[in-house]
Amino acid sequence: MLDLTYETPKPRVIAGAKYDWELVIGMEVHAQVSSKAKLFSGASTRFGAEPNSNVAFVDAAMPGMLPVINEFCIEQAVRTGLGLKAQINLKSAFDRKNYFYPDLPQGYQISQLYHPIVGEGEVLVDMEPGIARLVRIERIHMEQDAGKSIHDMDPNMSFVDLNRTGVCLMEIVSRPDIRGPEEAAAYVLKMRQILRYLGTCDGNMQNGNLRADVNVSICRPGQYEKYQETQDFSHLGTRCEIKNMNSTRFIQMAIDVEARRQIGILEAGGSVDQETRLYDPDRNETRSMRSKEEAHDYRYFPDPDLLPLEIEQAWVDDIKASLPELPDEKKSRFVNDFNLSEYDASVLTADLESAGYFEAAAQGRDGKLVANWVINELFGRLKKEGADITASPVSPAQLGGIVDLIASDAISGKIAKDLFEIVYTDGGNPADIVEKRGMKQVTDTGAIEAAVDQIIADNPAQVEKAQANPKLAGWFVGQVMKAMGGKANPKAVNQIVAARLGL
Repeated sequence: MLDLTYETPKPRVIAGAKYDWELVIGMEVHAQVSSKAKLFSGASTRFGAEPNSNVAFVDAAMPGMLPVINEFCIEQAVRTGLGLKAQINLKSAFDRKNYFYPDLPQGYQISQLYHPIVGEGEVLVDMEPGIARLVRIERIHMEQDAGKSIHDMDPNMSFVDLNRTGVCLMEIVSRPDIRGPEEAAAYVLKMRQILRYLGTCDGNMQNGNLRADVNVSICRPGQYEKYQETQDFSHLGTRCEIKNMNSTRFIQMAIDVEARRQIGILEAGGSVDQETRLYDPDRNETRSMRSKEEAHDYRYFPDPDLLPLEIEQAWVDDIKASLPELPDEKKSRFVNDFNLSEYDASVLTADLESAGYFEAAAQGRDGKLVANWVINELFGRLKKEGADITASPVSPAQLGGIVDLIASDAISGKIAKDLFEIVYTDGGNPADIVEKRGMKQVTDTGAIEAAVDQIIADNPAQVEKAQANPKLAGWFVGQVMKAMGGKANPKAVNQIVAARLGL
C-alpha cells in the first residue's frame, strides 16, 4: 500500500425520471497468460499464425488425447495472485464446464469453479491524486480459451480457427466494489498495468489478450451500505453481464447506457432480467445475447482426466521472492526518493519502460527537473509522433546530459529546448553540441550589464512606466535576452534589470 493518504471516491449517482440511482459494478477480467505453450498442450500461442496451424491433437479433442498441465502457466497464475496480494491455494482442481460452441471441439471447457488456484486479494485503483478505490478480488481461476468462429468470409458457410483453443486464461473476478464507469475503466487499466509489471500477461486488448465481462446493476442510495453490512446481494439489484469488452472507452459507454436501460425498466414498473448482453458501439446500446447461466446450467463436475493440483509452499515462496517492484510500490518510492508529486509519479510508473527510463536519467540528478523533461518534453514529442518510450531517439544518458547542463547554468531553459530538438533529431552528446555550436549561456555579468544599460538608455519612456509599474520590467528582460541571442542567464538578467531600474 502507498505511504499516502487517500479518500474514497463517491459513487456515481444517475438521476432517473422518478428517483436517484447508484451504480454497482463487478468485473471479470480475462487475461491471456504470457506463455509460449497452451495450458494443456505444447501447441504454440503465437498471435497471427495461419489459421489452425497452432493446434495439437489435445486442442482438437482427438480421441484418446489427454491434457497435461503446463507448469509455467500455473507459475504465472501464482505470480499474478501474489502481485494482487491474494491468497494462494496450495490445493486446487480443474472442472469441466459443459457447453457447445463450434470453436470448442471438446464440447466442454476445462476451468476451475469449486477450487480455484487463487483466493481473495485486492487492488488499489487510483482515480486522481489523493482519491482511490480499493477493489477486492474474489478469486482467480484458470481456464482454456475457446477458438474463433468466422462468419463473414462466405455467404453460406462459417469457418473455425482453433489457434486460440486451449490457450491459458486467468479469469480475475472482482467483488461488486466499483461504483462508476470511470472507476471501471481505471480498474481495467490498473489490472493491465500490474499484469504487465509481473510479466504474466502482455495486456494487448486489441489482440484480445485482455478483455473484460462487466456486471452492471443499479440500486437506490443507501442499499449498497446495507449490502456491505449483510453481504446480501439482493440489495444491489439484478445484474446484467456485458460480455467481451476490450476497450476502456467502450466499457464506460456500455455501463452508462446499460444503467439507464435498467433505470427505465424499473421506473416503468418492470423488472430487470438477469442475462448476458452485448454492447453495440455503433448504436450505443446493449442487446440481449442469452439468459444468464448459473453454475448448474453448465453441469460442472471435476475433470476426470486431471488430478487435483497440489503445489508446495516453498515453490510459492520462491515465486514471491522473485516478484518485481510493483506499480504502487514504485510510485511510492518515486514520490519519496525523487520528491515527485503523486501525479508525476503516476505518469512515470504507468509502464515499466517509462519508469526504467526516468530512473536511469534521474540517477544523481534533480528528480523533479528530470521528471519535468521526461513528461513534458520527451513524452509530449513522442505522443505527437505516435511513438512510445521504447522508440525514443533520446537515451536516458542524453536527457540526463541536457539536465546537467541546465543545472550547471551552462545553458538556459530556452537553449535547452533547442538542444533537445537537436539531440532528438540528429543525436549526439549534449555537452559536445553546446560546445561546438556556441550555445553556452552568457553568465558574464559585465556583458549583461552593458546590454541592460544600452536598452535602458534607448527607452527612457519605458523606464518611467516600469518604475511606476514594476510588472513592466519584464519588457526589459525580454529585450536584453533578444539582444544577446537568448544566451544570457535569465536569472542574472532579472536581477540586473531590477537593480538598474531601482525596483
